[in-house]
Amino acid sequence: MRTLVFLLLTGGLALAADISGKWVFQVETSGGSGSPTFIIKQDGEKLSGSYSGALGEAKIRGSVKGEEVTIEFDAEGGGQSAVITYKGKIESPKKMSGTVKMATFAAGTWTGTKQE
Repeated sequence: MRTLVFLLLTGGLALAADISGKWVFQVETSGGSGSPTFIIKQDGEKLSGSYSGALGEAKIRGSVKGEEVTIEFDAEGGGQSAVITYKGKIESPKKMSGTVKMATFAAGTWTGTKQE
């Protein structure tokens, strides 16, 4: 019984990780690769902050539900706008990874590392 309680408590702590901070992503897509920086602010399940990378700068929005994370922002270029969506899994307090969809233009994978 103690083992079950311990596992439930420690599992709950792992899922409650706060991902606030500066993150550098390594992104590989069908349209190219890059290393954007995200400044993430987490308030409960809600994410806000900023993106800075090859697509310029933008405010982000998103959510964290358990280990699942979603980050979105609007990008503009060449007179067009697109929603960029990162979906993934928090692997540890300093690492997460997943997939990215850049509207209908490109798709790929990413790995994020939290900076000190």
